[in-house]
Amino acid sequence: MSLIVQKFGGTSVANTQKVLEAARKAIRTSMRGHQVVMVLSAMGKHTDHLIDLAGQISDRPSAREMDMLLSTGEQVTIALMAIALESLGHKAVSMTGVQIGIHTDSSHTKARIRTIETERMEKALKEGKIVIAAGFQGVDERGNITTLGRGGSDTTAVALAAALGAAECEIYTDVDGVYTTDPRVLPEARQLPRISYDEMLEMASLGAGVMHSRAVEFGKKFNVPIHVRSSLSDAIGTLICSEPESTTVSVCGAVLAKNEARITVVGMPDKPGAAMRVFSRIAQAKVPTDMIVQNVSWEGVTDLSFTVQESDLANVLDIVRKAAEEIGAEGIESDSNVAKVSIVGLGMEYQPGVARKMFRALADKNINIAMIATGDIKISTLVSREQAQDALRAAHAAFALEKTPADSRKSGGGQPPGNASQGEAAKQEEGSQKTAIFNHYAHMEDIVIEAILLDMEQSRLTLNDVPDVPGLAADAFDRMANAGINVDMIVQSVGEDNMTDISLTVPRVQLALALNIAAAIAAERGGHEPTHSDKVAKLTVRGTGLRSHTDLAFRMFKTLSDAGINVSIISTSERSVSVVVQHEDGEKGRQLLKTEFAAQMI
Repeated sequence: MSLIVQKFGGTSVANTQKVLEAARKAIRTSMRGHQVVMVLSAMGKHTDHLIDLAGQISDRPSAREMDMLLSTGEQVTIALMAIALESLGHKAVSMTGVQIGIHTDSSHTKARIRTIETERMEKALKEGKIVIAAGFQGVDERGNITTLGRGGSDTTAVALAAALGAAECEIYTDVDGVYTTDPRVLPEARQLPRISYDEMLEMASLGAGVMHSRAVEFGKKFNVPIHVRSSLSDAIGTLICSEPESTTVSVCGAVLAKNEARITVVGMPDKPGAAMRVFSRIAQAKVPTDMIVQNVSWEGVTDLSFTVQESDLANVLDIVRKAAEEIGAEGIESDSNVAKVSIVGLGMEYQPGVARKMFRALADKNINIAMIATGDIKISTLVSREQAQDALRAAHAAFALEKTPADSRKSGGGQPPGNASQGEAAKQEEGSQKTAIFNHYAHMEDIVIEAILLDMEQSRLTLNDVPDVPGLAADAFDRMANAGINVDMIVQSVGEDNMTDISLTVPRVQLALALNIAAAIAAERGGHEPTHSDKVAKLTVRGTGLRSHTDLAFRMFKTLSDAGINVSIISTSERSVSVVVQHEDGEKGRQLLKTEFAAQMI
């Protein structure tokens, strides 16, 4: 008998009728011979109502008391669900996070799961009961109720599936599954039958709202298949698993994040430890950052830019202002009228020309790019908010994402979710594998480092102070691609006075050719003569949870700066953080990072 975890979001249990409909879904799964654990969010807008009540009393209620308040929403829902199941003739028991034993750290309103006790749930399941768990909440070591933050019920569901060795975690929501982009923004978006964990992690962290990245991290770490399904129908949905839909296409999705803000530390001294000081303060506040971009210095100073959620801007500006004063930077700038448009796909790792195609698509629509950050399976651009939807449509169309790939793989292998049959020996083997994976971690949400990579065969070149106009990146990378140059890292930083810098790394054997192209572009557009380094080393930390663990960048930069290793270029993504250092520091840097992250290596 396999176990299925089913999570129902707030819209799926918004009223008593929907509670009964969700109960019937769980009963149908149970009647097919599965054990069932339900994870529920608060009903509808109940959490918003509670937040509003607190706001009527205090502008700054304590985080601990907000956790006490907000956790009551799920308690209402799980009790009603138990009553509904029993009224339909099925045994059920509801449990809060405290009753289950979901142990977290003490970071109120954004706690992380450490361990989960399974004995009470397993006992109830053996008694034939459907277990109903409160999502979004846990308890810290001092007995205080904690909440997990945005997407907390998704995180609870996949974490329980991992702890219990479930065959699958079904996420029921008000959409049919995962799409190539938000169908509410672009009607031409196509539903994906399946998507890989890595692709979903990037899309979730870049702004796709259907799944929260921490939940996908659990799925990847503990090999839990996640099925995103509609609570309104029996449509098959989207399977999030280890394999992508297609092995032939380069891009699987495009993502728009409108509520972004950009912060730039201007005139930062180009010396070891400068970036570390900035990110140490941000890490202490546990604010996620994205699109971290540091370009090559000019006359001994550099600019460091990054994006945060617009809601975090005021808080982060105070933090960064203090850090900028400490390191002797010239000042800070910010812009909240920006949006991030990204493309994601595993095929980027081995298919050339992806960046070129995206930049050309934006240039053809006269869309200016303020920042560029690349990872191994994503490219992100920062554009003005008023051009964001046009940019998303252009990127989506450029890669024909509305069309189903010829080698598209279906979500359930031809069987409805929750119906997959497998032999007892296979189930036992899978269960033992999951147990081994589960026992590897001291805490369930520990960061996972998969590899620390060193590339010593790269050169770096930079276009300095080039007029920042639409089509600049497209022109540069069209020419590079036409010359057969394999561009690796691409970083475009925010410029001043309508000027910008673009840095890229290329194989050393192609540097001379790339420099000729860069010099021609600078001469035509009025920029300074390109600068370059014949030999550089690229260090990459690759893993799971790099963005949600806000101290990762800080630890990486601190490790290198403490050894006197200066970082000239930074580029980040959900599964990797890459930096460029001097060639002679490459091997030393790799060994230092291996030592720093030894406890998280797998």
